[in-house]
Amino acid sequence: MQATRKLWTWLAVICVLSFAVLGWVGTEIYLTAPPIPKQVISTQGAVLFSEGQVQRGQEAWLSAGGQQLGSVWGHGSYVAPDWSADWLHREALALRTVWAQRDFGKPFEQLGVGQQAELNARLKSEMRRNTYDAATGTITLSPERAEAVQQVAKHYTGLFGDDASLDKLREQYAMNAGSLPDPADLQALPAFIFWSAWSAATDRPGETDLSYTSNWPHDALVDNTPTAGAGIWSIASVIFMIAAIAGMIFYHSTAKEEGDPTPPKADPLFDLKPTPSMKATRKYFYVVIGLILAQVGMGVITAHYAVEGHTFFGFPLAQILP
Repeated sequence: MQATRKLWTWLAVICVLSFAVLGWVGTEIYLTAPPIPKQVISTQGAVLFSEGQVQRGQEAWLSAGGQQLGSVWGHGSYVAPDWSADWLHREALALRTVWAQRDFGKPFEQLGVGQQAELNARLKSEMRRNTYDAATGTITLSPERAEAVQQVAKHYTGLFGDDASLDKLREQYAMNAGSLPDPADLQALPAFIFWSAWSAATDRPGETDLSYTSNWPHDALVDNTPTAGAGIWSIASVIFMIAAIAGMIFYHSTAKEEGDPTPPKADPLFDLKPTPSMKATRKYFYVVIGLILAQVGMGVITAHYAVEGHTFFGFPLAQILP
């Protein structure tokens, strides 16, 4: 009994410490969360996204399926892409193209090695620079980046709208055309996705090469790569876990434990006779079995959409179960 009490004490201590750490980390995350801008403008004064559009864009994304349709910052399903990563990469490519055409009069792919290196270095600086003004709640972008943002926004309004040229891409993402029928939602969605990508690549105030999301998702074009701290703590966590397991095994092997209880001579369940109340639960188990089978079936359909997009072995099932 004494040994059991010690185990419960250790369990309580571990739980308290674990939740204390989780609470502390959660508080730090909340305090250092990326700011939601009131507006996003260019240095020339053009308004790209206005007040409230980021929040409405998030609501629009949730109404279109949310985490069931792609993910943001890695949270969600993996049939469609991670939208923050997708926007970040598309914007980086678009910005390079804008610069290449403006400065050299040709596509980026046709530039020399030195010219490409110059634009790549400029790209990292441009995408990571934090231009958020806390006093006005405004993010200010260069005219070239504003043009790149508008290009990516057009892609997203077409993708979540009914642009026929993106039908093949929607099929690969298991999306239906017209996912956002409301024009206001369709215009607000890019604001939310842009903000999620901006937060993923923009350096935190007072930091260098460390974004609001700790450089997640990965994109080498904008130097979104794992930090040294992330690597160190990942390794340290594994070492701590192994050490804790070793300590538990050592304690278990050295501690004196009570002997095993004497088992009964016969299994008491063999002589058990079902009571009327036990028999009454059969309906419950039939329902549970049915629900489990339905869940498995829906899982099969969802997984299959990752292969065929809108069909189930050729049958256009997405018209019934989008």
